[in-house]
Amino acid sequence: MKSNYVRANYQVNQTVNFRVLSNDQCQEVYYAALECLERTGADFYSNEALEIYKKAGCWVDGNRVRFPSRVVEKAVRSAPTRITICDRNGNRSMFLEGRNTYWGPGPTNTYTLDPFTGERRRPKKSDAVRAGIVCDALPNIAYAMDNGTVMDVTPTLSDVHSFDALVRNTTKPIIHWGFGIDQYNDIIEMAAAVAGGLDELQKRPFIILYSESSPPLRHSAEAIDKAIFAAQKNVPVIYTPCTFAGGVAPATMAGSLVIAIADSLVGLVANQAVREGSPFIMGGLISTMDMGSSILAYGAPELSLLSAALTDIAVYIGLPMFSTGGCTDSKCVDAQWAAESAFSNLIAGLSGANIIHDCNYMEYGNCGSLELLVANNETIGMVKRIMKGIKVDDYTLAVDVVDKVGPGGHFLGEQHTIDNFRKETWWPSLISRLRYDEWKMEGGQSFGDRVKQRTQDIINNHRAEPLPNDVCEKLDAIIERAEAREAKLNKKDKK
Repeated sequence: MKSNYVRANYQVNQTVNFRVLSNDQCQEVYYAALECLERTGADFYSNEALEIYKKAGCWVDGNRVRFPSRVVEKAVRSAPTRITICDRNGNRSMFLEGRNTYWGPGPTNTYTLDPFTGERRRPKKSDAVRAGIVCDALPNIAYAMDNGTVMDVTPTLSDVHSFDALVRNTTKPIIHWGFGIDQYNDIIEMAAAVAGGLDELQKRPFIILYSESSPPLRHSAEAIDKAIFAAQKNVPVIYTPCTFAGGVAPATMAGSLVIAIADSLVGLVANQAVREGSPFIMGGLISTMDMGSSILAYGAPELSLLSAALTDIAVYIGLPMFSTGGCTDSKCVDAQWAAESAFSNLIAGLSGANIIHDCNYMEYGNCGSLELLVANNETIGMVKRIMKGIKVDDYTLAVDVVDKVGPGGHFLGEQHTIDNFRKETWWPSLISRLRYDEWKMEGGQSFGDRVKQRTQDIINNHRAEPLPNDVCEKLDAIIERAEAREAKLNKKDKK
């Protein structure tokens, strides 16, 4: 069937998204954040940051900095609206623009859930190796993070060792944290060794640095100096407050958004004051405080609601957005584990956030689980299919095919079916759609059983493309120098 007329102003949903806030509401929340920064300001404990803010036109009074709206708005205008992230081989991989969405794990858990023994224990460097391997193998996981602060290395170099484990075991982009600037220097030196030099890393970045502030409106030297360092090195950075309503933010959802935005924007101002156009990603781990247990609730509906609203505001002001999803407050592999993670994956995806992290988080972020990451890889596939939407045109409407088959017929043998059923339908890899007898014949496994088996199989058998030997030797040398530096500092501290 061919249309014999042309439609004017025909609107199409290319993908399925939803919004929590209108543009007018986004503007109100954004202006409220500007008012807080101008009236109340924020405290900083970095002399370098205080000097940068003063030169940028802020009002500095001791450790308190107040931000004229014009200074903040200048920083918003100068930051790029899109950032392209490459993989370890320099291939363009993540396009942080519009409502493009990419999923991955989170870092720095205190505990990890061993995928072989089920033991909840402290992470080791071998667990970061496993995290790299699993992230590398899963098609719906776009980047890697370390799945826990490793404890079997020099404590002040846990971040450096984690990056070493990841970069050797995945070719995917890496989002990574650091204790301080010394460690950030080590990590960037390692990334540059892999990329072929700092210039090449800047052209084709495969690493995004990560920093967290301490809301409300308080920024340690370690946090804000990382936003400054990233601009100095001209590499992408995520600057994210960890905000929970009723705790370090007002109990109202709108008030919590104001704190999250204000605390992210001050990182942006410092970053852009050092280098206009430096790649900056607005962050937001934002949820509510459970007044019964005092935890930051990761499985709460408010996490999804607030994260989606924060995404709306990031889109409104033109900044790439780092959001949260695929996580749970459950302490074990159970129905809560599945329900909370799947639900937040769906909402985060439909919100259109550019980066969705913490898809391995359970136990309110205290424990990392590679099994949860594998399970989320499946549900993310479902979410991606929903986000793909439905294409409507003459071919997909298939009126001619319907006319050919006619009443009472079937479409199984039609060429139209053969050409389209695979690309129109999502195909599960872990979810079972077998008939009952077939399912029993294959062992009658639960979804959790299949997830555990798949996780173990990936760890045992998948291997990423190895780094060249000379690059590995450079990484070893950087770690040796870092170890010597930390040993010297420790010896000095003991005197």
